[in-house]
Amino acid sequence: MGIKQRTWRDVDGERIAGTWRPAFIRNAGSYHLTDLIIYADGMVDCWGLESLDGFAAKLRSGWVATELTEGARASAHHLASWKFAEPQTWLTPEMLLGEVRDTIDDLNQRPNSSDRCRAAIDVFLADQTDENRQALRTAYEAVPEHLRVYMLGDMDQNDVPVQILIGGIGAPYTTRAGSPAVVTEKTYAWVLEYFAQEAKATAEYRARVPADGPDHPDSEPTSVIVPEVVYPKGWPQELDVWVLRNEYPSPIEIGGLAYPTVLQAYWALAVTDGAVREAVLAAEPARLVRSIVREAAVRDGWPQVRVAVMALLLRAKFAQNPDLAAVLAATGETRILFQDSESLFWGERGSRGRNWMGRLLEEVRAELALKNFGGDW
Repeated sequence: MGIKQRTWRDVDGERIAGTWRPAFIRNAGSYHLTDLIIYADGMVDCWGLESLDGFAAKLRSGWVATELTEGARASAHHLASWKFAEPQTWLTPEMLLGEVRDTIDDLNQRPNSSDRCRAAIDVFLADQTDENRQALRTAYEAVPEHLRVYMLGDMDQNDVPVQILIGGIGAPYTTRAGSPAVVTEKTYAWVLEYFAQEAKATAEYRARVPADGPDHPDSEPTSVIVPEVVYPKGWPQELDVWVLRNEYPSPIEIGGLAYPTVLQAYWALAVTDGAVREAVLAAEPARLVRSIVREAAVRDGWPQVRVAVMALLLRAKFAQNPDLAAVLAATGETRILFQDSESLFWGERGSRGRNWMGRLLEEVRAELALKNFGGDW
């Protein structure tokens, strides 16, 4: 199925992932269209948090309704109310319970019933014994009935190839058009070829590499952290990722004016008060700038241009300091995570933050690679 929408609830400081699907709650003879919220720990909110067993009981009792009574009144909270006329439903309690179980598997990134059935298909195709065929039948019947047509991801054939594989030659099956049929030798040979071609296509898809490079960088690790560091005795002599910090001493020239660091250049351009600007430029070490500007007024419209200004300053830093550019280039294609306790806009803290500084460093790194790539651009 896959999870298309996400929610969560907090339990003792832990975030429990969840998702939802529409459902009807039947209360006092009326139906209420609402969200059935399903969580990774097996809890289900159906106008009250229930365990999976409790949810199953609510299904059996009709509280979570899979049958609708003609003429009954229904409503969607603060949206509309109506009466059912010739209602049609497709799910049984067992089918909906199976779908919820699959959703819990999906939330935990483990195989759901369709995945387990596909695995059983592979086992049977590798060794077509009666025992493996029965195991395949059991796995197929465990897939909620309304989801079986999706399990192969083939809307041209639906689950017909699985039915043929399970039955074998001489067994009945239902065509995609809904007609009864019997598996012939030709039909069975076709379905074996069908799965052979599917396996080949899957292997080719997984091994594919786009013409302009792989989906993910070859270099490890997949992320580089630019830590927020303080060196009371001065910055280390060797060059490492700390040189990507904006407070690292890397003189740059912008518009004919010299600045000792990117951090000081940024705030000197941002603030409106001349005395604050002088204090920013004189700050030693540069990290003291943060406390100087904490209450300072910035130029009108600064939030709308700050990303562009920072990009300009970073380009200058690495263009005018080739040794630092080499450190940035050495991060390869990895994601750059810029730690910043002051700003969740520029940096990140744990799982929070927009990490604009990391993004801009990646952009400048790409521009450096283009420059070294050669060619007439």
